[in-house]
Amino acid sequence: MIAYLNALGLACSLGVGKADVAEALFGASPDGLRELDGWVPGRRLPLGSVDAALPDMPGHLVHRDTRNNRLLMLAAREIEDDIRAAIGRFGAARIGVVVGTSTTGIEEATHGIAARGVTGAWPEAYRYADQELGAPAAFLSEWLGIAGPSYGISTACTSGARALLTARRLLRLGLCDAVLCGGADTLCRLATNGFHALEAIAPERCLPFSRARGGINIGEAAALFLMTRDAAPVAFLGGGASSDAYHMSSPEPDGRGATEAMRLALAAAGIDAGDIDYVNLHGTATEHNDAMESHAVAATFARPVPCSSTKALTGHTLGAAGALEAAFCWLALNDAGRRLPPHVWDGVADPTLPPLAFTRAGDTLAPGRRHLMSNSFAFGGNNASLVLAGDA
Repeated sequence: MIAYLNALGLACSLGVGKADVAEALFGASPDGLRELDGWVPGRRLPLGSVDAALPDMPGHLVHRDTRNNRLLMLAAREIEDDIRAAIGRFGAARIGVVVGTSTTGIEEATHGIAARGVTGAWPEAYRYADQELGAPAAFLSEWLGIAGPSYGISTACTSGARALLTARRLLRLGLCDAVLCGGADTLCRLATNGFHALEAIAPERCLPFSRARGGINIGEAAALFLMTRDAAPVAFLGGGASSDAYHMSSPEPDGRGATEAMRLALAAAGIDAGDIDYVNLHGTATEHNDAMESHAVAATFARPVPCSSTKALTGHTLGAAGALEAAFCWLALNDAGRRLPPHVWDGVADPTLPPLAFTRAGDTLAPGRRHLMSNSFAFGGNNASLVLAGDA
């Protein structure tokens, strides 16, 4: 079964809405990072923060008021008419909601826990439900009046990608006629300090696949698709997932699990590796992830395939990354100029890694039917790869 990504709502550090994000993404000097204080004690770090004003939470949903949910609402408002039209056509019980996240409302919960440590009592505004991993999906269902399957997925940095895989499965099984799916994560001190403790955060803009790469930048984003069986310009042909369980935080060095995910994605899409015209790499700019992914891509593709990591533009948006980077593929397939996301780095390749064909600003897709792949890899050896197609 072919599913279609009929509508896209988007908010990240590059902008709010498809048009603004595309203009920044495909520009000559894209940049969504800025230096901020306060997220790690004593450190000023480049972060991919969303600077736009977030919508107020409606009064009847005050129990759902977190930055994560407000960012989700901002993205969802761009396609609210499409969502409500689907509800009117199929019925609320035939619409599903699947949202990937890793931080959900933990920032608000952290403030509550800190206050309790001082006063000995929970503050009035503290809500345990803020930090539940299903909270973002529950919020969307409650706000939009959706009554179909609704749940969260939290598989670290593959969460957003796996939400799309799950949505397609709900359509294929006949449980839903439309699924609102994607990912959302907002900046939180738990994540920034956690990655800092792992010595995985770069003090400057990250440099994916560079010899000088020194870690990640963290960002925030929300990307939501409306997925149905109705034909649309961008098809979601399928994806693959694997779990090599090599290590709690380090990827399997030879990329076996990542290679398996890409090969499963190609099989699900019914195409060969030679049919892929662009790969959005996971590309976190950490030493081991980039090495692993280089080997996996080289093992999967017999020829150089245009590819880029966009995390130097947005930061690593954790649970939202898989959905955000699938959205960048969606934007490329819909772009009038057929432009590809550029690979922004220092241009100094790591000579110990297999060479990759990194894109530059202005690179484009050839006209015709095109297939794009988006990779996401996560802690615990959790791997996911998605294939989108459209006429460029």
